[in-house]
Amino acid sequence: MVSSKSYDLVIVGGGIIGCATAMLVKRTLPASTRIALVEKEHEVGYHQSGRNSGVVHMGLYYKPNSLKAKLCLEGALEAFSYFKANGIPYKKCGKLVIAVKDGELSKLDDLYKNSLQNSVPEVRVLENVQEIKKIEPNCEGVSAIYSPHTSIVDWKVVTKSFELSFLKTGGETFKNFELTALNKFSSFNEKFPIVLKSKSGQTIKSRYVLTCCGLYSDRIAKLSGSSSDPKIVPVRGEYLSLPLHVAKDLVSANIYPVPDPKFPFLGVHFTPRMDGSIWLGPNAVLASHREGYSYCDVNLQDTLEMLSYPGFQKLATNYTFKGLDELASSLFINRQIKNLQQYVPKLPASQVTRISAGVRAQALNRDGSLVDDFVFDSDAVGSNQQCRILHVRNAPSPGATSSLAIAKYLFAKMKTSFVDLV
Repeated sequence: MVSSKSYDLVIVGGGIIGCATAMLVKRTLPASTRIALVEKEHEVGYHQSGRNSGVVHMGLYYKPNSLKAKLCLEGALEAFSYFKANGIPYKKCGKLVIAVKDGELSKLDDLYKNSLQNSVPEVRVLENVQEIKKIEPNCEGVSAIYSPHTSIVDWKVVTKSFELSFLKTGGETFKNFELTALNKFSSFNEKFPIVLKSKSGQTIKSRYVLTCCGLYSDRIAKLSGSSSDPKIVPVRGEYLSLPLHVAKDLVSANIYPVPDPKFPFLGVHFTPRMDGSIWLGPNAVLASHREGYSYCDVNLQDTLEMLSYPGFQKLATNYTFKGLDELASSLFINRQIKNLQQYVPKLPASQVTRISAGVRAQALNRDGSLVDDFVFDSDAVGSNQQCRILHVRNAPSPGATSSLAIAKYLFAKMKTSFVDLV
């Protein structure tokens, strides 16, 4: 039991953003500042942070001047410095976004202009298939965008490194701490006015709280008395894989399709992995469990909450055919393989196998619109109410790439919101 423990700041959620922020804040504030990180699983990086394609994005896709655009590139540059300083292996393998038909050229041009506005380093256009083949001999296409600095890394390894750095500077981590109550005393004269209770009965107190809860960000915000909007809808991305002996001679760079701006996902793609294999995918299918990594993972509460939400009902109406198409590709992987063979015709269908899946926390507004940018807010409602809790409400991809930049952004918010912490 940790009922006697009290802290200046508790960070809820041991994903990559929670761990990055814990590390930064503990390094920056006076050594006497007591900071704890609580995580419901037995290790950090267990969900989104450890179940993704492992790409270090450079910011090609995001709306100029958005938080994603700003924090992605800043975070990538910070990440490269961190990898080098801490001996974390990564590969700067590059990325090709390939148009395979003339009808995609205008969208590819728009994406290139977008990447220039976002100051993506050394991005350039490959005008024809001959230029594409100079980068990737097995690729086909009529034109492409090439981002040479896009890289790959194991983000779970990075998350654990952040946690270790946090612990080495005097931070404390509580695992298996599934939060069930986040209560604020009515009087802020209390030195530690926030009480956090876990499912197992553990209780800790804090002056301030930051929540970074990914798939449960809406529910944890509601525990504190904040709105549950935007609502989190779990979207499963299922990956296929190629074995090492096939992957080593096929492609070495990330190969992406031209994205459809109507959808928040980038389409199935080729992603080299740190072990030398290649992942193919992911698709995007609704999950019936916020931790639904297979069709067998069903949670009645999650399903009913999603189906009853007005925003989801509007979303389902607007994207019925797209959803059915993704479901068909999930059930029949040859549909995905055929799509991927447009870019790499030599992809051997017989060598493709199903592997793991990840679940993306897709934030959804009540009007049915998908939340596109990062979202951060607080528990303060009135102008006279002191802010005690900050929430990370939406931070999907490129959240991992942006994690160190997001940590700096959140620390800046703490400086103005948590008046006697910083």
